Amino acid sequence: MTMLANLAPIPELYVSYDSAQKLKGEAGDLKSHDLSPRQICDLELLMNGGFNPLKGFLNEADYNGVVENMRLADGTLWPMPITLDVSEKFAETLEIGEDIALRDQEGVILATMTVTDRWVPNKSNEAAKVFGADDDAHPAVNYLHNTAGKVYLGGPVTGIQQPVHYDFRGRRDTPNELRAYFRKLGWRKIVAFQTRNPLHRAHQELTFRAARESQANLLIHPVVGLTKPGDVDHFTRVRCYEAVLDKYPAATTTMSLLNLAMRMAGPREAVWHGLIRKNHGCTHFIVGRDHAGPGKNSAGDDFYGPYDAQDLFRQHQDEMGIEMVDFKHMVYVQERAQYEPNDEIADKDDVTILNISGTELRRRLSEGLEIPEWFSFPEVVAELRRTRPPRSQQGFTVFFTGFSGSGKSTIANALMVKLMEMGGRPVTLLDGDLVRKNLSSELGFSKEHRDLNIRRIGYVASEITKNGGIAICAPIAPYASTRRAVREEIESFGAFVEVHVATSIEECERRDRKGLYKLAREGKIKEFTGISDPYDVPANPELRVETEGTDVDNCAHQVLLKLENMGLIAAR
Repeated sequence: MTMLANLAPIPELYVSYDSAQKLKGEAGDLKSHDLSPRQICDLELLMNGGFNPLKGFLNEADYNGVVENMRLADGTLWPMPITLDVSEKFAETLEIGEDIALRDQEGVILATMTVTDRWVPNKSNEAAKVFGADDDAHPAVNYLHNTAGKVYLGGPVTGIQQPVHYDFRGRRDTPNELRAYFRKLGWRKIVAFQTRNPLHRAHQELTFRAARESQANLLIHPVVGLTKPGDVDHFTRVRCYEAVLDKYPAATTTMSLLNLAMRMAGPREAVWHGLIRKNHGCTHFIVGRDHAGPGKNSAGDDFYGPYDAQDLFRQHQDEMGIEMVDFKHMVYVQERAQYEPNDEIADKDDVTILNISGTELRRRLSEGLEIPEWFSFPEVVAELRRTRPPRSQQGFTVFFTGFSGSGKSTIANALMVKLMEMGGRPVTLLDGDLVRKNLSSELGFSKEHRDLNIRRIGYVASEITKNGGIAICAPIAPYASTRRAVREEIESFGAFVEVHVATSIEECERRDRKGLYKLAREGKIKEFTGISDPYDVPANPELRVETEGTDVDNCAHQVLLKLENMGLIAAR
């Protein structure tokens, strides 16, 4: 009996164990590139065959083909640019044809790569073609312009060892390990379910139906690499999946974790996910409404239409060799106490249809409200509540910004005392002057140094927030871009409350408690905010307080009321 193509081993880019030991020694002398978390995800799937037929990071011809028409230079379908982005400084040190070592963040050599191509890409074109718009509201476009290196390197990769994962090791499988598992169990048809969210009852119903309709076994294949900022962390999600796995028949369902760095590229991402699942031995793939969509663009509209991903997948599925199972939007029909596809309910007007959106679920979690059993499993809700307690028990950061002498520190001090009086959570004040003395004593006042100082404050505040404390920051923080970066860092752990202390420059100069304005006017202090250096007024802070004619106690009380209004402190 011949082996089914989806179960036969596929090529990997690893060398044998003996060759790897030898290569590791030689690679120590090569120039090396320290991989970013996203590049480590990409390299792992290149090496283990998850990105088959790619043999390395794309060269320029393949990159251009993929960006323009989703095809490699030889015509093979591939929708996503897999590129090694590096700094201009590093790129300048390389010769074409040179081998470089690719290291993880601990310095361990994972692979070597022969640099065959080096070029500066047109990132705006890549954004428009791959993600549909050159719009920074898209997380991958934001990454492309603000995080990724300016130069791309292309060339084949020789795998030395897999990236190390210390978590959920028994749940991580390479494409060949999954294929071997399916062979061993005698599974012929396998339908894959892609997810980056916890599983609730609607997902279970949907996956049951998909497996039944395609008469296939089920692979729950969640992404644990990089997903979208603000997503539930993968540790919590995997614990949720494990809690739900008991509800599935063990003989026909398995779960494996995929270390993929998602790009949230909607239609192209769906095709990419399909090719990756085919490499993992699957014959069918569930594609959802707005599959891998990143949410709203700058104009407040969805980046992609709800069925764009299904349409693009359908066009290419014969060539891909994996069949799409289109995801029905499942809703709960109260009278029949069951989930049904929304578009198949004939008696819509006579029944009660219940549904809880992701936003509504997050609201209920953050406010400690009931989450009904028809919506989710008690085990999943308990796991989510452990990670996301009600807002009034979470850490948060209050970030004061304003001119020197505006009253930030005074209000911050008053707020600290009021929060300590309430008790319940540790409160830390990161005042501008104190931070300068203890964290940033070597920094001056150039734009670069100011940014670095604010980033340090943001980092400390994010750690305090993550651990359930309250951080109060009171730097000048004149630049909007730096404040946004700090906000993003903190919001992955808790709330960020920006308070603009809107005292006019004239009033600050009149007060001039430290005599700094006088020195700035005399030219003795260079780059002084409001005099010789700009201040970006916050466009929409959570709160703006006017200090002229208002006492400190009242200003601090306004902040308390705002925190109560946001649910961060419980009303007493």
